[in-house]
Amino acid sequence: MATETLDTDAATGSPALAIRRLLLDNGALTALVGLLLAMSLLSGDFLTTQNLLNVGVQAAVTAILAFGVTFVIVSAGIDLSVGSVAALSATVLAWTATSQGLPVWLAVLLAVGTGLACGLVSGALVAFGKLPPFIATLAMLSVGRGLSLVISQGSPIALPDPIDSLGETLGGWLPVPVIVMVVAGLVTAGVLGRTYIGRAMYAIGGNEEAARLSGIRVKRQKLVIYALSGAFAAVAGIVLASRLSSAQPQAATGYELDAIAAVVIGGASLSGGVGTASGTLIGALILAVLRNGLNLLEVSAFWQQVVIGVVIALAVLLDTARRRTGSRPAAPAGATGPGGKGPFGGTVRLAVAGVAVAALLFGASLWHSGSSGSGTKVGLSLSTLNNPFFVQMKQGAQAEAEAAGISLTVTDAQNDASQQANQLQNFTSQGVESVIVNPVDSDAAGPSVKAANTADIPVVAADRGVNKAEVATLVVSDNVAGGRLAAKTLAERLGGEGEILVLQGTPGTSASRERGQGFAEGLKAYPGIKVVAKQPADFDRAKGLDVTTNLLQAHRGVDGVFAENDEMALGAVKALGSKAGKSVQVVGFDGTPDGLKAVEDGTLAATVAQRPRELGRLAVRNAVKLAKGEKVDATVKVPVKVVTAK
Repeated sequence: MATETLDTDAATGSPALAIRRLLLDNGALTALVGLLLAMSLLSGDFLTTQNLLNVGVQAAVTAILAFGVTFVIVSAGIDLSVGSVAALSATVLAWTATSQGLPVWLAVLLAVGTGLACGLVSGALVAFGKLPPFIATLAMLSVGRGLSLVISQGSPIALPDPIDSLGETLGGWLPVPVIVMVVAGLVTAGVLGRTYIGRAMYAIGGNEEAARLSGIRVKRQKLVIYALSGAFAAVAGIVLASRLSSAQPQAATGYELDAIAAVVIGGASLSGGVGTASGTLIGALILAVLRNGLNLLEVSAFWQQVVIGVVIALAVLLDTARRRTGSRPAAPAGATGPGGKGPFGGTVRLAVAGVAVAALLFGASLWHSGSSGSGTKVGLSLSTLNNPFFVQMKQGAQAEAEAAGISLTVTDAQNDASQQANQLQNFTSQGVESVIVNPVDSDAAGPSVKAANTADIPVVAADRGVNKAEVATLVVSDNVAGGRLAAKTLAERLGGEGEILVLQGTPGTSASRERGQGFAEGLKAYPGIKVVAKQPADFDRAKGLDVTTNLLQAHRGVDGVFAENDEMALGAVKALGSKAGKSVQVVGFDGTPDGLKAVEDGTLAATVAQRPRELGRLAVRNAVKLAKGEKVDATVKVPVKVVTAK
């Protein structure tokens, strides 16, 4: 009786009851409203038109991926491959349109077709191969990422201009990715609520055997469901590549987890049978608002991961608690209104709630207007903090900032070019006086740096340059020259003859390309040195250990190892054991504290020291000068040097 009364009152137009009903029926919406209010009160930079558009752009790729995953989760499946499929589809588009010279429209069709094909393969493995969805899509995750690297040879591929423009705006203010996200959401809502395949998804997720007995061709429907997920992943990959002006073979790594989280936060059940497009959109917006707000609040990059995990758990717990209280789950969009009395009641309630939330946010903006701080503010976006080299760069930058008395916000892109683009957008919203960027990829950083240029914010590039955009100064140590020095040092230690292994960094990164290029050029002067194997170990010590161990099984008589950073070199030293520094010479790169200690101990023959603390100090020093309107040199070079035990 109480429920009927509440629905009747909501239907008659009571705004308070409509909002209450809406929030009770959707815990994720409650969480989103709470986050919006909290961020508006905590940061005066949050509730601006530009920043809200940034949030929309930053949510777009995750939301589009999540819309496709919604189909799978509603049918009680899971798709772990969407991130890799997105990267593969974008790579196919860029490769066919540039290297193969195909018309752009045909390249786009091939990219979407690639996503469809990947989805069909996953669906076939699930439906006909009887593989668990987790295993089938995990296999596709690996296959998709591998093919992306094979096609691109580990390097980014530039996009043709018509596709590149998808990452821009209409009318100078409306981002195209947001438009694509909205269209994808409407398509998802239409499929779920208005089509036979949508009803079949709910039936299969609710009870697969009952769906089969009722006449639904479950196997065929699963093919369609996973194909749809693959197609949406392809669209997301194209949008992501357009934001970065290039197809990155390592793009969207880990995005499948964000997509699944967005769907579940939005109220879908991993057991199947429940889920909506609107809920998925809300879930994606929660993740985007959270990341954007934490950046604006200058929360440590390490703590951000903790906070995001806690908030995700709380949002899902809130929705679970709502379900346990007996509040009914939302019906597919457009099915019924409040109390089931028409197709438009739900829309009215959404409109009323939207007006009320907008009023609350407007009040918050008046209460806490203006910038969130005073004094000179500088933003520093590092490619990763999961590497001692960049940790030292951060420490040097912070020491210089403290000495100069300025506010320095440091973010960690976690080797994700898209995440770095988001962070640079957020710096622009914060109104920083200057920005320092250590690019994940030189090409991918270009569009974000252009946006900063448009906002008259000077940009300093640190350690790696930025392509297709203007930077006020480049603070850099020469990776190519360092590679040549490493080749000369290793060759001399071997007496000009021998067989060596090369451990490469993360495929597609400029540091790996440049160091490898310099090393190859340096070896030309030593024809007696033969490279018997090259393998990437992603700048990681554990992977350096594993890769070296594996290569030594096939090449037991190697005389030397060159690793493109000290972390991989230390992994190689561990794999070599007592041979390191004696019968096998290992040369690293970066001059990290652990690397220098290994040189002192004699297990590492040498390291090319880049002085990362000095890089960080000089980057901040020049950023402060630019913020004050002073002139700086176009290039500031930090000398590299070879460090040996002597």
